[in-house]
Amino acid sequence: MARRPYVRPMDGWWKRDPFFVKYMAREATSIFVVLYAAILLVGLLRLAQGPGAFDAWVATLRTPASILLHVVLLVVFLYHTLSWFQIMPKTMAPVVVGGKKVPGAAITAAGLAASLVASIALFILVKVLSP
Repeated sequence: MARRPYVRPMDGWWKRDPFFVKYMAREATSIFVVLYAAILLVGLLRLAQGPGAFDAWVATLRTPASILLHVVLLVVFLYHTLSWFQIMPKTMAPVVVGGKKVPGAAITAAGLAASLVASIALFILVKVLSP
């Protein structure tokens, strides 16, 4: 007579540990990244269709619903960015400077600072080059 094998229940496995809750929240933000990529692709399609189609797409982006969506997307992207920079020290080889290991918080802060500088530089570049 054989015993039945133990089957561990998997329902809500990620809710049991705060680490996995944060992991699932970070992974869920990728859905919003795909949504924004689709918005940009529609804009590219409208641009290829001509000035009238592109202007209509831009007008759609100026509606209150679109602005609200973009505010929500900004908040989600900020969380997504922060969470990815927080895992950066865990995924890269240890950084040793002067014989001492650089703390994870310093690596995260350096990544965020580099991202901020690059974003500001891109913003300035777009402002300078736009008519």
